[in-house]
Amino acid sequence: MEKLTRIDGQAYPFGQKNIDTDVIIASKWLKTITRDGLGKGAFESIRGDGDSVFDDPAYAGSPILIAGDNFGCGSSREHAAWAIGDMGIRAIIAPSYSDIFSGNAVKNGILPVVLPQEAIDRLMEVAREGSPITVDLETQTVTTPYQDRFTFDIDPFRKHCLLNGLDEVALTLERDEVIGTFESRRSAGQSWVMAGTNA
Repeated sequence: MEKLTRIDGQAYPFGQKNIDTDVIIASKWLKTITRDGLGKGAFESIRGDGDSVFDDPAYAGSPILIAGDNFGCGSSREHAAWAIGDMGIRAIIAPSYSDIFSGNAVKNGILPVVLPQEAIDRLMEVAREGSPITVDLETQTVTTPYQDRFTFDIDPFRKHCLLNGLDEVALTLERDEVIGTFESRRSAGQSWVMAGTNA
């Protein structure tokens, strides 16, 4: 997973509330065995009419998404985070998230920032103007060129994982030596546990 410290750039001024994971990525896209290419299906049900922020070339490739309350509700599909990540989005700013989506986002290198609705409204204005937004994970701030500064909270463990690019596999590998020592002791002291595992 790529380390995340600071994200600068334009933001999609999306802002809609109660966007569920089926809207983020429809079920027909769930048959894939790879994460690559899922960005094409992201927000498919609201793309294509020419009026969506996701169709507007002015926002193409934006690394930040500004969303509404209860973003990522619905089913627990991790494909939703995969699709958003495949679009190049590294941070989402919203008043609240589904717990499962928020966890999946972090596990896939996407920072879910929680800010009050007043801050969301202001950031939507800035994004619509085409001005950049900066999300700084180290200082836990969201800033704009207009001296707006909003602070956000994040669980320290999630912050550690994002700053260091640690997904669940990498976290396990950090403990490789300790795990190896435990396995060696267990094999020596409880050989009956390992009996038949090499059959």
